Amino acid sequence: MVFAAKKFINNPSDVVTEFIEGLVETYPGLQYLDGFPEVKVVLRADVAAEKYDKVAIISGGGSGHEPAHAGYVGEGMLTAAICGDVFASPPVDSILAGIRAVTGTEGCLLIVKNYTGDRLNFGLAAEQAKSEGYKVETVIVGEDCALPPPRGIAGRRGLAGTVLVHKVAGAAAEAGLSLEKVAAEAKCASEMIGTMGVALSVCTLPGQVTSDRLGAEKMELGLGIHGEPGAAVVDVQPVDVVVSHVLKQILNPETNYVPITRGNRVVLMVNGLGGTPLMELMIATGKAVPKLQLEFGLAVDRVYTGFFMTSLDMAGFSISIMKADQSILDRLDAPTKAPNWPVGSDGNRPPPKIHVPVPPSLSSQSRPHELSKEGRILEAAIQAAATVIISLKDSLNEWDGKVGDGDCGSTMYRGATAILEDMKNYYPLNDAAETVNEIGSSVRRAMGGTSGIIYHLLCKAAYAELKAKAQSDITPKHWSEALKSSITSVSKYGGATAGYRTMLDALIPASQVLEEKLSAGEDPIAAFILSAEAATAGAESTIQMQAQAGRSSYVSAEILATVPDPGAMAAAGWFSAAARAVKEQYQS
Repeated sequence: MVFAAKKFINNPSDVVTEFIEGLVETYPGLQYLDGFPEVKVVLRADVAAEKYDKVAIISGGGSGHEPAHAGYVGEGMLTAAICGDVFASPPVDSILAGIRAVTGTEGCLLIVKNYTGDRLNFGLAAEQAKSEGYKVETVIVGEDCALPPPRGIAGRRGLAGTVLVHKVAGAAAEAGLSLEKVAAEAKCASEMIGTMGVALSVCTLPGQVTSDRLGAEKMELGLGIHGEPGAAVVDVQPVDVVVSHVLKQILNPETNYVPITRGNRVVLMVNGLGGTPLMELMIATGKAVPKLQLEFGLAVDRVYTGFFMTSLDMAGFSISIMKADQSILDRLDAPTKAPNWPVGSDGNRPPPKIHVPVPPSLSSQSRPHELSKEGRILEAAIQAAATVIISLKDSLNEWDGKVGDGDCGSTMYRGATAILEDMKNYYPLNDAAETVNEIGSSVRRAMGGTSGIIYHLLCKAAYAELKAKAQSDITPKHWSEALKSSITSVSKYGGATAGYRTMLDALIPASQVLEEKLSAGEDPIAAFILSAEAATAGAESTIQMQAQAGRSSYVSAEILATVPDPGAMAAAGWFSAAARAVKEQYQS
């Protein structure tokens, strides 16, 4: 019998909220927004948006990397940290709540690790915040040196070096610099850092079985902070050999990932990934410093050893090297009350939580008492699309288990069931634009992760296009233009396009065929069916593609060639189901 790993937890679904509750009880300088479990935001207790006259520094991402990011909230570092579920990007609503809670007249800087879900969620939140009048800048940190360029559009992963960027930005903001200058310092700092990780074991998610991927005698080089496979699996080596390999990889002049040459001043961070004793981390540090000095000719001005950005209970460590001048050192040395740089627990104890800020206005929709012909057709299309996604759950999970993290079907299932439930009461089906907007709200709330934000972007763009036609009846051509606008939006924020092995490989050919057939005067229903066939063909063709976006871009071509992209298959599934439902409605 296989058992889940032993953990000191209650319900695995509650680990993040219960962690935050314990955190604010430990450090009186911290509070959290009272929005559990959807909104998980830790913020400085001494900052209120309406009175704060400095640039707010906000970061975050999936939980499981503690002390990152909530442990770096405090004067001189982060103003707020947005916590997602374990290894899952925080939802847009949580990010917006954090922005509204701490951003004053000077604006805010979002520091985002380079993962697709984080970029999309923080990107959409930034755009929404700007539309509400906030000044927002974003810096993306990707300092992974394990994988040789190029890596498609996914790029270098954000790792423990992000914490150094937090410190630089926080000190600059505390010094009273403008948003533009704080963002410039943070961006410059992010470009001076290189990081690589090694591990003896993979991490165990709460409530799940521990993986034995590495076995007793193997170690992994260049893995990410979510337990995803690394660049290579090798026999376990002495720490001397491991440290030498990592330093050479980071400072390799051929890849030129960091602009560090002999004679430069540097900062060294040896970061434990969660399950490595401090003794072993100190041993690694003790070997790294003289190697940097003697073999690479670098002046090591600051050394940080400990747990800065972990991966739950992973046995391993990462090394970060940062090029430094006096201005960088001054920022790193500046005082901070962030608990984990170092622990700061002085001051009076305020209430542990405050209310979630709400937007100036919230729209409310409801289902019409009587549906128009167009409303009935739209309802049938939505019903069919969601039902197909529910039926595809296991297949999508199986495919995603080979090329991703194995939850595509479960994620899409949550979105589909939420849509069916919300449609009973909340969708104004006689109004196509507002219905699409409500679908976006459903998936944003229920799906989470990268898929949730991508589908929310799809719906937002389609809504804007359809809303512009609100003075006239929505025609098939309007729907075609809405689909095209949605694809453009996802490509803009996610970076993918045709041939990147994503859901767009289903939607782009569908859009092209639909536009072409409608422009040629084809019957709209026939055009819709033909575009659905193009979507299916496009999705099936992904089995022949090398991934250039998302976590699949780190998977070997041999594995990718065994299955199609699950996101593309899901998109083709609901699109085709909707087309068949519309055809049946018109025939009846």
